[in-house]
Amino acid sequence: MAEYSNVSHGRLSPYISPAAAWALSLGTSVGWGSLVVTSNNYLFRSGPMGSVLGILIGAVVMIIVAKNYCYLMEHFPEAGGAYAFTKKAFGYDQGFLTAWFLAITYISIFWANATSLPLFARYFFGDIFRFGYMYTIFDYDVYIGEALLTITAIVLFTLLCTKFKKLLAWAMVFFAALLTFGITVCFFAAILKHGGTDFSYAPLFTENGKAISQVVKIACITPWAFIGFENISHASEEFTFDKNKVSKILYISVTVATLLYIFVTVLSVTAYPSRYASWFEYIKDLPNISGIEGLPAFYAANHYLGGAGIFMLVITLLSLIITSLIGNMLALSRLNYALARDNILPETFSKLGKNDIPAKAVLLVGGLSVLIPFVGRTAIGWIVDVTTIGATLIYGFVSAAAAKLAKRHGDNGSVVITGAVGMTVMIAFGAYLLVPELFNAGTIESETYFLFTVWAILGFIFFRSILKKDEFNRFGKSIVVWIALLSLILFTSLVWLSKSTMALTSGALESVKEYYGTIADITKNNAAVDSFMEQKLIEIRNSNIRSILAVTGFFAISIFILINNYTLMKTRITANENELEKTKAIANLDSLTGVKSKLAFTESNNMVNNEITAGMIHEFGIVVCDVNGLKHINDTLGHKAGDEYICSAARLICDHFVHSPVYRTGGDEFVVILTGNDYHNRREILDELNKKTEAAIGAGGVVVSVGLADYIEHEDYDMDTVFERADANMYARKKQLKEMGAKTRI
Repeated sequence: MAEYSNVSHGRLSPYISPAAAWALSLGTSVGWGSLVVTSNNYLFRSGPMGSVLGILIGAVVMIIVAKNYCYLMEHFPEAGGAYAFTKKAFGYDQGFLTAWFLAITYISIFWANATSLPLFARYFFGDIFRFGYMYTIFDYDVYIGEALLTITAIVLFTLLCTKFKKLLAWAMVFFAALLTFGITVCFFAAILKHGGTDFSYAPLFTENGKAISQVVKIACITPWAFIGFENISHASEEFTFDKNKVSKILYISVTVATLLYIFVTVLSVTAYPSRYASWFEYIKDLPNISGIEGLPAFYAANHYLGGAGIFMLVITLLSLIITSLIGNMLALSRLNYALARDNILPETFSKLGKNDIPAKAVLLVGGLSVLIPFVGRTAIGWIVDVTTIGATLIYGFVSAAAAKLAKRHGDNGSVVITGAVGMTVMIAFGAYLLVPELFNAGTIESETYFLFTVWAILGFIFFRSILKKDEFNRFGKSIVVWIALLSLILFTSLVWLSKSTMALTSGALESVKEYYGTIADITKNNAAVDSFMEQKLIEIRNSNIRSILAVTGFFAISIFILINNYTLMKTRITANENELEKTKAIANLDSLTGVKSKLAFTESNNMVNNEITAGMIHEFGIVVCDVNGLKHINDTLGHKAGDEYICSAARLICDHFVHSPVYRTGGDEFVVILTGNDYHNRREILDELNKKTEAAIGAGGVVVSVGLADYIEHEDYDMDTVFERADANMYARKKQLKEMGAKTRI
């Protein structure tokens, strides 16, 4: 049974049909990169055979992950996807951690597709938008025209997503079908016509290592290729269909996405310009090629289908961008909505507008995105690399959540297995990706590690703000999570340091080679050579110092924030404990008499029973007291007089048993647990109390019936047995006192 957070602004209403769910899943997982980046990247690393085999292995892993998502969506349909699932399985701390990396993963894909529009324009419309040069950042020229194009697209899609949802759902179905049709037609046209050409698929693998390592390399980056297929989990509250149909939808989506990636990859090697001896020479030279030739899939489509092929892939490319922008906007807005519903983000982002759309959550995504065109496409590329790591972390958390929840509820043993497998595979993928040079040649840029470290530190800072306003004490319960995050920050910053140093050293060596090539007679220029070498060493040393200072700074900031967060949590825990102690003290105190309450007696009873069981207690006594005549006083003099009579009885008992706790267990009933001097002098104390009671019968004072029983070791196995004997003795005494009172009245 699904469990939901308390929502003050209503729930998301259903509107997503099975077709729309499929389109959202497929359209978000297959984006701009499938036509422009993926094939080139995959082919350059592993060749067509290595790429296809790697994609197939990755698809099998994604099917396993999809099964885990399906179980979670069927049993816990809640906005927020991976965040909601991880929160439910492990708690709010792990939920926040997942949400933090989920946010950077989705928004970087959104930014990548939005900023691809200027690249699209460059390929097909020339320099029409390249006006108003502003500056160059990371070797990328930023133009006001291209920035305005990207901003216009972001604003347009943001406004559409705040106003319409059913219309956009049908648009997703249309464009997803269109991109599937376009890629499929171009692929089969190339395959059918390829036999009549001189183009060769060779080499099937590249020369970059063994075939198996090339396949593994592609398989390990499949989380990046498929990220987004699970985005419908964020909108599981909005399904119009039975949740048990979601598995079929996701499996079909992953299968179609796999085929499309394979189609594009193979299509890209079916044709290449005649000046190249093989597709591999062509792919290697892509950085130096512009126009249609710079896009292998488009070149092949043009070769086999002419202008129709180009038109078809242009429409396909636009469809990929549109579906990715809509799908990621939906996922991000629902994630923001879920976070606001749990008071992690301001509550205003959980408000639903017209058509039950979380419009403010959508506007938050758009507002954060409008400045992105000004940071340059190169920086966006680094951020997109973060998605490879982010997707691996997210899928690992979701798999672990599925395994834990399935085991907890005992309703699906196969999910326990697929959850464990998915988590294990993602750990292996993460190790492969995060440890360059040990397992691979280091496919992730050094800047990516830097950005990952910065994002993690920002997560620490944001988490502190959550702790400060956490009224319900939901966060800060798992310090292990934050130690793990600190370790990750240290690790990624050290990798960044290592890769930066290697890049600098490599550059210095190239400079040395170039310098030596310009000197005709080295022996006559020893001073110049020495000066040059010293300069390069100084550059390397200064760069290393800067990098080391940066890493030290990162770690110091992280430690400071961690300690600060821990101090805040400790203060909160101490305050809670003090408040609990105060509440407990009030609950354990009888408000009328000031002695201990019935609740306190129950706790003492349990404690004494545990000590008896453990053989830790050898002697104690129980005194049961009952106040005589209370009903008569209440009936004749009123309850106020009755209360005063009870208080007088309590003082009488406490005055005699000064070393033992006294409990009021009922309206006129008291119990004393005798220890220490009171136990050793119990007979004398009881005699004195009985004498005062007997004297009070004729004088109109407080009359208390008292019964005593001693604990007999090895015979009494709990305190209740002793209490029963004391209670029986009390009733015998009560009867005796009533008889004495009757005689006195005569």
